[in-house]
Amino acid sequence: MENINEPNKFMKLFSKRGMGQVVTVTIGLLVLIVVFGILNPNFFSNRNISNLLRQIAPIILIGIGQSYVLITGNIDLSIGSVVGMSCMISATLMTKGMNPWLAVGITYITALIIGVLNGQLISKAKLPAFIATLGTMTIARGIAQIVNNNYNTDSIGEAAEGFRNFFYYGKTFGLYNTIWIALGIWVVFNFILSKTRTGRHIYAVGSNIHAAHLSGVNIASTVTKTYLVSAVCSATVGLVITATSGMGTMDAGTTYELYAVAASVIGGVSTLGGQGILLGTIVGASIWGVLQNGLQFAGAPVAIRNIVIGIIVIISVLLDIIVRANKNKAKIKARAKV
Repeated sequence: MENINEPNKFMKLFSKRGMGQVVTVTIGLLVLIVVFGILNPNFFSNRNISNLLRQIAPIILIGIGQSYVLITGNIDLSIGSVVGMSCMISATLMTKGMNPWLAVGITYITALIIGVLNGQLISKAKLPAFIATLGTMTIARGIAQIVNNNYNTDSIGEAAEGFRNFFYYGKTFGLYNTIWIALGIWVVFNFILSKTRTGRHIYAVGSNIHAAHLSGVNIASTVTKTYLVSAVCSATVGLVITATSGMGTMDAGTTYELYAVAASVIGGVSTLGGQGILLGTIVGASIWGVLQNGLQFAGAPVAIRNIVIGIIVIISVLLDIIVRANKNKAKIKARAKV
């Protein structure tokens, strides 16, 4: 009996939404690691691996937020600006003498307001996600600019040393805290997405919003929750950047929304909604980080690195569209036979 059940469990795991692509991109990630390791043995040095993981962690975070939103069939273009806004608000408050942890709390509240605004504009006002988040992207970047009178902040000072160690410089069990923060947030949001009613509703909205509504799913609440997740993840990355540099910079988070999309779609999250798992987001973010790090070791200029990432994103989306089109054709043929 055990031999019969084991394959069934395996097939059940493999049939999960997006698991097939996760396996494929994981193989691709391993190939990249081996290739870059052969090209430059220093790629496998403890120092580089540690820094690589810390570099990947923020991409995992914003990838989680974007993945939640993409699964509902929407998109969040405000991610990078919320990162910059969070960086500037937290740093400005600290330079004014506020307790760092109180500043962290205010930063999260401000980011959540942007998340609620995004969700309501899309679900209640029926604005296209592209337009709504384009607007809030500009608003959040404007807040980042005016919060300190259009200047980057001064150093957040020695009083914020505990804050800086918690979000960036400190280590726990040999790993930087940034990595643990990313993993902790991933565990929480992966559980919500895969094991709770909220997660099932998120997939339902992305698969067929009209059917979800007829089934009793609260569309407005579900969509807003995904943007709240995105806001939390973006604010956390903004705090990491503040801790990293020890100051607030108005251009922090620029192009991060693109990195978030890259981590998500490379990891198998569909831009058409209804498909993807957060395990794939980790793999997608890792591919992004390994490519950036490995090409840097290989001496490739930044422009080449960006071109390679862009090409991979386009190919990932095209493959998703092709696979979905073939599945739809197969369903239509099956119904026709019946």
